[in-house]
Amino acid sequence: MIKIAIIGFGTVGQGVAELLVRKRDEIEKKIGKFKVVAISDLTGSISGEFKLEDAIEIRKKGKLPEERATSEIVEQEDYDVMIEVTTTRLDESGIAYMKTALNRGASVITSNKSIAVALPDLLKLAEKKNARLLYEATVGGAMPVIRLLNSYLALCEIRSLNGILNGTCNYILTRMEEEGLPYSQVLREAQEMGIAESNPTADVEGIDAGIKLVILANTIGIPAKFEEVEREGITKITPHAFKVAMQKGFTIRLIAEANRRKLRVSPRLVKINSPLAIKGTLNALLIHTDTAGEIFVAGRGAGKFETASAILSDLYELFRCSGNR
Repeated sequence: MIKIAIIGFGTVGQGVAELLVRKRDEIEKKIGKFKVVAISDLTGSISGEFKLEDAIEIRKKGKLPEERATSEIVEQEDYDVMIEVTTTRLDESGIAYMKTALNRGASVITSNKSIAVALPDLLKLAEKKNARLLYEATVGGAMPVIRLLNSYLALCEIRSLNGILNGTCNYILTRMEEEGLPYSQVLREAQEMGIAESNPTADVEGIDAGIKLVILANTIGIPAKFEEVEREGITKITPHAFKVAMQKGFTIRLIAEANRRKLRVSPRLVKINSPLAIKGTLNALLIHTDTAGEIFVAGRGAGKFETASAILSDLYELFRCSGNR
């Protein structure tokens, strides 16, 4: 029996739980029987004997019933894998629960981009404790980029990565391109639609894309820190800039780029027929390799079930490899 603890029970955590309920038969055919033994978030916790369906309904209506701190759940509960889906905080507190779990020999599956502050160290800790850290959901939502880099392209030299790693920015730029609207108007409409946050700074200033770029760079063996990323957002782009670009066969996209010389997130001219000229809220990554040529992948970079599906893919990867049946 695989014992799972879910840490963080907001949108993504509930999405994971809902998929575990909905797809239980299919999941158990693939990896064996599982049980969620504890759930914890800022509202409270639940542990012991409970039905996952009941926990979902309780949380939707309010707080989880127990007052045990999350740190206590992480330190004391008996679990094989911790699904850590708390909010990104770019400091050591953002990865504290992961370190606790790994030190206990439990594996960690996470969507928390806080791993950007210490990914190499976390991977070394996992190896030392005979556990695993899986983080497909940190970059690109349902877009399978981490396993692509780590597994399918493991014996390739990754020469560079170029990607669109923030769907909010891509949506704004697409609207500006297609409708000739000013940035401020499109941002306001995106906020009203729920595509952009009320405080959009992390997205529109390239912070979110920069964090994801650091994760990707470390994944392919380029030591990287967020402070090293050259970063420029999209707030100064005008409809006129799009008009000039389009006349020359280009559009403008916020491109995250990593190679052995630099890490950069900035608005760039992209040929209209380039695969990176994608529209709407999609994310994309163009991978340049020595032996496999160029590989392109695109998909929805965020969303409740898109991110949860990436979590489940890591769950499958973890226990498929362990032979747990």
